[in-house]
Amino acid sequence: MNRSLKSISKKKSVVIVLLVLLLAFMTACSSGGNTDSNSGGGSSSDSSASPDSNGSSGGNRSNPIKVTFWHSMGGEVGQAVDHLVAEFNKSRSDIQVEAIYQGSYDESLSKMKTAMGSGTGPTIVQVYEIGSRFMIDSKAITPMQKFIDADNFDLSELEENILGYYTFDGQLYSMPFNTSNPILYYNKTLFREAGLDPENPPRTFSEVKKAAEALTKDGVYGASFAIYGWFMEQLFAVQGQEYVDNGNGREGFATRSLLAGEAGTTVMNWWKDMIDSKVMLNLGRSTADTKTAFNAGQVAMILDSTAALRGIVDTVGGSFEVGTGFLPRPDGAEDGGVIVGGASLYILNDRPEEEQQAAWEFIKFVVSPEQQAYWHVNSGYFPITKAAYDQPLVKENMEKFPQFKTAVDQLHQSKLNNATKGAVMGIFPEARQIVEQAMEEIINGAKSVEQALADAEKEITEKIQAYNKTVQ
Repeated sequence: MNRSLKSISKKKSVVIVLLVLLLAFMTACSSGGNTDSNSGGGSSSDSSASPDSNGSSGGNRSNPIKVTFWHSMGGEVGQAVDHLVAEFNKSRSDIQVEAIYQGSYDESLSKMKTAMGSGTGPTIVQVYEIGSRFMIDSKAITPMQKFIDADNFDLSELEENILGYYTFDGQLYSMPFNTSNPILYYNKTLFREAGLDPENPPRTFSEVKKAAEALTKDGVYGASFAIYGWFMEQLFAVQGQEYVDNGNGREGFATRSLLAGEAGTTVMNWWKDMIDSKVMLNLGRSTADTKTAFNAGQVAMILDSTAALRGIVDTVGGSFEVGTGFLPRPDGAEDGGVIVGGASLYILNDRPEEEQQAAWEFIKFVVSPEQQAYWHVNSGYFPITKAAYDQPLVKENMEKFPQFKTAVDQLHQSKLNNATKGAVMGIFPEARQIVEQAMEEIINGAKSVEQALADAEKEITEKIQAYNKTVQ
């Protein structure tokens, strides 16, 4: 949505009202999906300035402009973030970035909401993709498009299917950062032993069930899929079906959930059938549990994020050969694809203008081909810059992990439309929890497919409409 910028005092008043009204709607949701969780440069100028560069913001080495960057990347991925920051800081004398880990996406967002409008928050904040509606409605950000237009930044150098999620009414509000999508992981060794072609993973729902039937023997289950709302969203998109009304919330505010329609019932009838047929093992909501079972050779197929690939391959080692396939779709489904998951970077508008501009300089650096190559190899996320795939580091990594080609091909073959751009609603984290509860009720036999989805659709719709009243 294009909205004119208001005065700082008005922004602060709006933010305060929003925080009071919206806090109840934002509930816990695991980072980057349930899974932890995508290449020329990006600018008309050299984003990796020389060490002697002073830029145009007026800073210098003795008194550089400080940019505070709040993020939710822990462990080894957090170390990759620190590397990007250190490389940028070495390249500039006028700007210094401080990266601060703030815990999970939800924890970071909660801290940011507290700091909004006070001038005590970060310059840049990483927010998960399902927080996009809230971030726009908060009026607390400077749309990334402002910097892009002022700098004549060439967005064609970035991946269209990644930009699509974060673009609204022709404006890019944030810069994609860590990006993934779901793929099918399968045990090639078990496929061979079951008489299946290890080079041709199942592509449709019926093919997945048939393969699972052949693979289920000797204490091994054919499959195990985590009860995870992100997967439900993806299985709508792969059918080319929207998750909420009004163009998936992209042609106006979403007003109702579409969970109980044909797309949802098709997914859950298939899922329930495989459970009831005892060819798929239910391990609950945790993708960590399905991943552990897969790595141990106890299940032959799982769904997980592309960002999990390196960890899975390294953990499996030589015990079996890991294969990857596209996210399965219903038989006959067309015009679909996957939605990117992960998070993006927002610049907060309560920081001084020169600080915001300095933040933009850092973001340009991060999306350069060289830095995206490093980020991809050391995090497992997609490069968002096309030319990164031409970097030697990425080529070497692709040789070491050829399974990642599946992820790249799936991203590029996804047709960009409102379904694959992803749904947008202000209560998305809570909606995911409601969907997961419905999935559990179906799988455990507490409710029929129709009843569970109808109840969940009604509850989500009511919460969407309550949220909309706070921002319209």
